[in-house]
Amino acid sequence: MTELTLTPASTMNITRALDLLPYQLQHSPQPDFLASKVNGQWVKYSTQEVQDIANQVSLGLLKLGLGKDDKVAIISLNRPEWVFVDFGIQQIGAISVPMYPTITVEDYRYIFNDAEVKAVFVSDSELYNKVVAATTGMEGIKEIYTFDEIHGATHWKEVVALGKGEDPAQLEPLKAAVNPDDTLTIIYTSGTTGNPKGVMLTHRNLVSNVTGTLPYVPVNKDHRALSFLPLCHIFERMLLYLYTRIGVSIYYAESIEKVADNLKEVQPHVFTTVPRLLEKVYDKIVAKGMELTGVKRNLFFWALELGLKYDTRENQGWWYNKQLELANKLIFSKWREALGGNVIAIVSGGAALQPRLARVFWSANIRVMEGYGLTETSPVITVNRYEPENNVIGTVGMAIDGVEVKIAEDGEILTRGPHVMKGYYKRPDLTSEAIDADGWFHTGDIGEMVEGKFLKITDRKKEMFKTSGGKYVAPQPIENKLKESVVIEQAMVVGAGQKYAAALIVPSFLGLQDWCQHKGIKYTSDAEMIKNPEILDKYKREVEKANEGLAQYETIKKFRLIPNMWTVETGELTPTLKVKRKNITANYQKEIDSMF
Repeated sequence: MTELTLTPASTMNITRALDLLPYQLQHSPQPDFLASKVNGQWVKYSTQEVQDIANQVSLGLLKLGLGKDDKVAIISLNRPEWVFVDFGIQQIGAISVPMYPTITVEDYRYIFNDAEVKAVFVSDSELYNKVVAATTGMEGIKEIYTFDEIHGATHWKEVVALGKGEDPAQLEPLKAAVNPDDTLTIIYTSGTTGNPKGVMLTHRNLVSNVTGTLPYVPVNKDHRALSFLPLCHIFERMLLYLYTRIGVSIYYAESIEKVADNLKEVQPHVFTTVPRLLEKVYDKIVAKGMELTGVKRNLFFWALELGLKYDTRENQGWWYNKQLELANKLIFSKWREALGGNVIAIVSGGAALQPRLARVFWSANIRVMEGYGLTETSPVITVNRYEPENNVIGTVGMAIDGVEVKIAEDGEILTRGPHVMKGYYKRPDLTSEAIDADGWFHTGDIGEMVEGKFLKITDRKKEMFKTSGGKYVAPQPIENKLKESVVIEQAMVVGAGQKYAAALIVPSFLGLQDWCQHKGIKYTSDAEMIKNPEILDKYKREVEKANEGLAQYETIKKFRLIPNMWTVETGELTPTLKVKRKNITANYQKEIDSMF
């Protein structure tokens, strides 16, 4: 494994995000602080270049008449320009409003109006057209700037050009006027119902999260990160600030589809991900294993079985350790190569990680640090550590420095500390509902403590439902059990007010095609495949397997196979890939009704 030294505790009391870039420039300037691929080549920016461009953006924005507390939207996939503009906005005391490229024109219109956005930066022509449609007839927006050169649109370099030749020293009094408790950013959470809510996060909120996680990050200034989770999401945004503080070089993946190629090129030491992407990596590995024959196939599944038994907290003896050592040489070394060969740790967040995935990656010397948090908490509340003794699989780890966590009487997870948001923008009513008089933020998640200090999430408070027998069912853990099957891609448990729980299941057609090939089952389409009696029988067995270990009232009695994937574009997933239960229920009401 790669040798590493943990980042030392902070030597400077930083309380504002805008101080992170000068800190890196002073302590660990990088020749490749930011990098992205342009026309097939990696284009790199040094720390000094990033600071210079950010200054020019700041000076350009000032010339356009923007200043303290003005709102500027950023709508783009990850790229260095996102970061230039972000730091440029901060340095004049303005507020960034990052948005998902995948949301609807109606959502853009709502957010532009609600946040009173004055300028917008977008990446490409498709997004530019969406923003033009959303802003038609809207007063107050001075200009829409594009990162790509688009005919008829104003290029972002026009802002930079305005700032060129100006003295950056004139920014100093503006930077000095930014208070740690000033709003740094307003992030609109998609939510699964109603209009998005604007979460106001301050400089102190974000920087406290950077400081609180710093001692547990197993990377340093000699390391590289690959970034592909959206920067508009608070998880990757906080990591951007953390990497800036440490001096880690950040390489932006070309796209989600190209992540596998970019991992091999960049050979990163760390990356952050959501469980859904790790599930896909695992499923692809298993699918490749299925294609093997003879001794190779037997070796692959022998290694996999060993991996699934791995435990961070338990030494399973000499014989197991020896076998695992051999499995690492023969099989798991290829997994590490596929991730670039240098990965020290993967940080997973955004949803519950299936324990089997954590086990198998840890067994392969790929340490997964699962954490937990919300947009409203900047985001990290807890994280499992890099050291095996401080990592309990099936939990989301211990609270980070400066953060308090407790479980309320009804099982809800509460947290208090400098990471808790300033409030919801223009919604004091919602703010007082979420943060009580003692400063505790109510997460809406249900959980419990393991060994008195490791937090385990059991479900979302609002997603639990009661059967007609009066029993509460928590759908998330059951859905995760179902998704452990290589032939199940997505699942949603239903049954509110009914006698029993049932499930809508979207097959993993990749896994299912392999299974059909193995069994010699012929089919012409996915829709036809899932009506085949043999296949239905296969899913019945998979559901029965998931039911093992569940209480009688939690078990899935009936299921329906759905031929279409749920996506962000169809409105059935949030941008962070969580199921929108209300929308899926409406879209599949007929199938749900047929199960009861």
